[in-house]
Amino acid sequence: MMAFLDNLRARLDAFPQSALQLLMRFSIFWVFWRSGMLKAANMEQAVMLFREEYMLPILPPDVAAYLGTAVELAAPCLILVGLFTRLAALSLIGLTLTIQFLVYWNDYPSHLLWLAILVFILTRGPGAFSLDALIFKGRK
Repeated sequence: MMAFLDNLRARLDAFPQSALQLLMRFSIFWVFWRSGMLKAANMEQAVMLFREEYMLPILPPDVAAYLGTAVELAAPCLILVGLFTRLAALSLIGLTLTIQFLVYWNDYPSHLLWLAILVFILTRGPGAFSLDALIFKGRK
């Protein structure tokens, strides 16, 4: 039985991290892209949502709606293709923390999952299947 478990562990350890990084990038892309597309499809409704439901304390609702939508559309695309991936992940970490602490504080299970994926991307990078890997090849 121990030999079987050791063999299984060795096979799992051999799973390529770049494939996992690609999967993480693809997964987090959809979370934020869908949200951004819903807002972009009806910006009047998005502004109303920021004014009446989100009620961010610092930014006016119209500025927050456009800024939030831009981040939700641009950053996931950068993450998906793996371009300036860590910077894009950092911006989505900021957005996630804002959502968690200023908007939907009781939806922490979803936000914790998003944060785990984004922190993995931030700390491990986009992997070999990315534009960052092509552009910055050989630089550490």
